[in-house]
Amino acid sequence: MNVLLVFPQLMDWFWNFKDALRFIRKEAVFPPLGLMTVASLLPSEWNKRLVDLNAQCLSAQDLEWADYVFISAMFVQRDFVKDLVSLCKKAGCRIVAGGPLFTTDWKDYPDIDHFVLNEAELTLPKFVADLQGGRAERLYATSEYPDIRQSPCPSWRIASMEHYDVMSIQYSRGCPNRCDFCNVSQVFGTRYRTKSAAQIVAELDNLYACGWRKNIYFIDDNLIGNRREIKNEILPALIAWRRGKSGMPFQTFATIDLADDEELLQLMYAAGFNCVFVGIESPDEGSLNECNKYLNKNRNLLDSVRRIQRAGIRVQGGFIVGFDNDSPDIFERQIDFIQESGIVAAKVNQLYAFPGTKLYERIEREGRLRPDVGHQMDESEATNIIPLMGLDTFQAGYKRLMAYIYSPGPYYERIRVFLKEFRKPKYQSPLEPEYIMAFLRTIYQIGIIGRERLHYWRLLIWTLVHHPGLLPMAVTLAVYGVHFRKVCDRFRN
Repeated sequence: MNVLLVFPQLMDWFWNFKDALRFIRKEAVFPPLGLMTVASLLPSEWNKRLVDLNAQCLSAQDLEWADYVFISAMFVQRDFVKDLVSLCKKAGCRIVAGGPLFTTDWKDYPDIDHFVLNEAELTLPKFVADLQGGRAERLYATSEYPDIRQSPCPSWRIASMEHYDVMSIQYSRGCPNRCDFCNVSQVFGTRYRTKSAAQIVAELDNLYACGWRKNIYFIDDNLIGNRREIKNEILPALIAWRRGKSGMPFQTFATIDLADDEELLQLMYAAGFNCVFVGIESPDEGSLNECNKYLNKNRNLLDSVRRIQRAGIRVQGGFIVGFDNDSPDIFERQIDFIQESGIVAAKVNQLYAFPGTKLYERIEREGRLRPDVGHQMDESEATNIIPLMGLDTFQAGYKRLMAYIYSPGPYYERIRVFLKEFRKPKYQSPLEPEYIMAFLRTIYQIGIIGRERLHYWRLLIWTLVHHPGLLPMAVTLAVYGVHFRKVCDRFRN
């Protein structure tokens, strides 16, 4: 059996860093972990190829070679999936689809032959057995959740690693926190399921053996959900694994209560974590209460962010505007918080009601779903909720917020606020020629012809004087700014 695993194109959005990757001549941030895991679950005697359309082209020869095309997709790839399906059908390929998009919307794709939904560790083996027995059905789904300690190591070697700047691995699935706008607990359950320390070490060994030395992203929804296990087993194993090795800094997602545990912060720093995404959502207690974000309530959020960054772990922040509790001053309050916190990569979303969430059920019941807005590629695009403050007021405030925080002056000021607090990371990607060339490109593209050139040179000089060891970080964040501003410009236009 020849199986072609295809990952559709992603839109130009906040987290694909497309305009930043051009400086290091990379095509995408990381390869599709889901499809690489699927490849490991398929029979070893089958031939497998991976085509990531964010980094490669799909050729006629690829489709001619394939007996089956396996597609995995997220909501942000929705607009590209139908064209991909049409192309595969014209080539006479049979299609198998799975992933978050199809788990929710599989009925929208009548041309797809088979759907293998939910978590593949449970549904894929049944499909493979039926396919080999000549009795494959169209739909495979389950309401159960697998023991991911039985999940195989992803097939890293089918990815063309030279196209990427980050590799991703996964330690846990599931979340007991029931934020009303989030569907993670609906998709993956409310119980944390984790891999063993031996599994994580084996995956890292595999990547290291492939020659990888750059960034690793733990794509858990909350790495620290099982606090006892992460402190007593996983982080000590990662610290031990690092002995005699270089590079491979870690990044991940975590909840804000990470700031409350100094021991955990120090263990994460020692293990090589230098960046964490935190869902801040709102500086307004009433809005946090409305969406059931209880971990963020009754705390000084600014102080929590500063404690994490002083520990040597950079905070990327997720924010939301458009709660019923929000008044028109929320946009200025979000700006003030973002600027004071030094969260350089601040993703501000418009509140969006995803089907299946408690928020969607409530807004639908109240008759406040916007009929002119369907599924969005990105939460920045448009809320599907009629805001209580009025749609015109809301949209004007959101555009003003985004224009301000990513204009050069406020953005570069935020970098300086961050660098004043930040502890130099213990592990960094090695200084390879591609990074040296990227720095030279920043001198020309940002420092000479860029509209923010004065801000760029002031930042570099300030960093060299006050925090010379953080110069690579300062340059990296300047490059991120180029991407963020282009995304915001496209949104405003």
